[in-house]
Amino acid sequence: MAKFRKKPIIIQAIQVRAVDCNLPIEQIFDKPPFSECPDWLKQAIEAGTVVPDNRGTHWNITTPQGILNAHIDDWIIRGVKGELYPCSNDVFTTTYERVE
Repeated sequence: MAKFRKKPIIIQAIQVRAVDCNLPIEQIFDKPPFSECPDWLKQAIEAGTVVPDNRGTHWNITTPQGILNAHIDDWIIRGVKGELYPCSNDVFTTTYERVE
């Protein structure tokens, strides 16, 4: 069997935090960590591609594989083709490192 190594690519990501679902979506962006929310995530939320559940404990993300959940402390990743998908914190910290 052949062995393979993941190609070094740079992705964008934001860690999921609890959200107050009683707030209008515009006000969510006024509170950390979303006050520094990247434009790609704001656009996905406004488009309904990324939606907080009604309890604020996770986000539903529409992906090519269907709707997947990103729970608190998971990461929402924007891939090289602009696709969004969740990644658990343990897999994320094992796979990725911060770049400047």
